[in-house]
This record gives sequence, C-alpha cells and structure tokens, in this order.
Amino acid sequence: MPNKNDYIAVFDSGVGGISVLRHLRREMPGERFLYFGDSANAPYGTRPTEQIQALTTAAAEMLMGRGIKALVLACNTATAAAAKSLRLRFPDTIIIGIEPALKLAADRFPGGTVGVMATPATLREGKFARLMERCDQCQVVKLPAPGLVELVEAGKADSHETEQLLRQLLQPWEGKLDAIVLGCTHYPFARDMIRKLLGRECAILDGGHGTAIHTRRRLEGEDLLREGPGEVIIENSTDDPKLIALCHRLLEDREQDEEGAYHGS
Repeated sequence: MPNKNDYIAVFDSGVGGISVLRHLRREMPGERFLYFGDSANAPYGTRPTEQIQALTTAAAEMLMGRGIKALVLACNTATAAAAKSLRLRFPDTIIIGIEPALKLAADRFPGGTVGVMATPATLREGKFARLMERCDQCQVVKLPAPGLVELVEAGKADSHETEQLLRQLLQPWEGKLDAIVLGCTHYPFARDMIRKLLGRECAILDGGHGTAIHTRRRLEGEDLLREGPGEVIIENSTDDPKLIALCHRLLEDREQDEEGAYHGS
C-alpha cells in the first residue's frame, strides 16, 4: 500500500514534462518527486500508437518498482495512447494524465478560433477527436509542430532555429487566433517566442497548472499528501549528464506567466 513518503513519479518522453513538474512542485512543495524522461526514445509524437503504448508501459512498470504513490503522465502523447490501459494494469495507483486544454479555450472564446499545437500522434488519437466534439462552440485549427520537441530536447527553445520553425507554422495565423493551446508539455518552453509571433492579444493556454491542482486533490482524497522537506530526483533513459543539467536548469528557470486549467484524465 502506498504511503505519504512515497514518490510522486512524473513521466515524459523527454525534458518537456519539467514544465508540469514546476507546477507540481509549486503546488506541493513538501512532496518527493521522481522525474523520468525517456529522451533515448524521443520524440514519441511521430511514433505509431503501439510503440508509444509499449514505451510508456515499460517506463510505468519501472517507476512502479521504485515505491510511488502516484504517476503523473506529463506527456500529452503518452496520455492519449496509454493512460486508459495503465489504469487497468495498475488499478491501485493514482494515475493522472494530461491533454490539450481545448475545453478551457472553447469556454473562454465561444464562437472564436482556437489553434491547438500538438504532436501528430496526439492530434490523430481518438481521445483528441472526442475532445473536439465537446468543443464544437469554437473553430479548432490543428497545428502539428514536428521538430519542436527535438529542439527543446537539444536545449534550443530560444534559438533562431526554433523561431524559424514557429514562424513558418504560426505566421499565417497571426491576428486570426483568439487562443492557442499548447498540447505538448515541451512547448511551454517556447512560450515567449510563440507570444512574440502571435501577439499578446492571443491567449496561450496549457494544462500544467491545473494538472498539478488535480494531482494534489487526488492525493488529499486518499490522505497521501506529505509535508516537507520536499525532494526532486531527475533521471533520464540516456544517462546523459547534459540532459540532466538541462532539466535542472528548466526546472529552476524563472516561471513564465502560464494559463491553464485541468483538462486531463
């Protein structure tokens, strides 16, 4: 049985889930977090669903053996492909998934136009199609962003290369979007550049903050919240010290203004 001192595991296909870990740590500073990024197999977003499920399940099994009380899938792609099967496989563990904050955007901008930046895998899953059906009060524009995950993984979120990629993707929509939803946890690290290209009048939404609140509520409901001191362990499937250092830098960077409510499962 889990206890209060067990870890909250946070899983992502690479470094992107650090954007969610920042919110989790701020919401629950007394918790022990075990972050695992699978950068050796990143990006997940261009892989077939069966591969994503297999990789996510293998990571979850490894983390379950480390003594955890909850697993946060801080990866939209992994959530879409594997959250349901993981809950069936591990029914006694709290498993929190994340998905694009499209419902929040639709509620805030009824009749408006909302762009959803996400990996090709997230956008093709049935889970996203069902989410779109619930948000038919606005026009949804799918904006797949292949290559952006790799740039963030390389520590180039603020680079000229990233600006070029985003300019090609977003410039046709400048002044035409009421909101853009960041449907991959890597993307918040390029938030400043996205804002520069789309303008401050375009709301930028993601589910990181709300996912942290939902995780805290689930732990409260099971009487599993811990009171400090907190701890963060960061591991990666590559064992590359540069990637570990990048994760720590991203975790400690000044928090950008971020909007979003829980729209996960």
